[in-house]
Amino acid sequence: MTSLTAKVDALLAQEKWHEERKKLRSIILDCGLGEDVKWGNLCYTWQNNNVLMIYGLKEDCAVGFFKGALLDDPEGILAKPGENSQAMRRMHFTSVPEINTREDVLKAFIKAAIEVEKSGLKIEFGEKDRLELPAELLKKFAENPDFERAFNALTPGRQRGYNLHFSGAKQSATRTARIEKSVPRILDGKGLQDR
Repeated sequence: MTSLTAKVDALLAQEKWHEERKKLRSIILDCGLGEDVKWGNLCYTWQNNNVLMIYGLKEDCAVGFFKGALLDDPEGILAKPGENSQAMRRMHFTSVPEINTREDVLKAFIKAAIEVEKSGLKIEFGEKDRLELPAELLKKFAENPDFERAFNALTPGRQRGYNLHFSGAKQSATRTARIEKSVPRILDGKGLQDR
């Protein structure tokens, strides 16, 4: 089994955003968070609760706050990773000098995120109980009760992710194809983005 140090070193050694990751990591660790590697990214925790992650993206790197929607952001610095994101918010960077310039703002967000964890605040996910499942998925449930049980056993976030993926197709044939392709993953209890 690979040690945490080896996993961290491997992520920090990636060529893209190498110096930026190192700088962000230094700032984050100075704020007193624990370090881990989750979902292939550097993840930082407070009392074993996920607080934030460092992402190396195509156009930039980012610090993503798990409960970013609860952070006070009057200047609109934090961005949603996608249109359907309810909780995560990210602060994007393209260089070490930019990180240096915005270090105080980043630290303020980190401290605020830690306070959110300390207070026990939770994100109220507005749509998790109101999934409108496509007809093709309901048909698949009727054909395969084991598949329906496996889908219902997924976490609400994983169910929502699949539902968005299936429902995002305009044509019924595409929705059906997406569902069929996802059956083995769902039966294995994996989400759409799980490895």
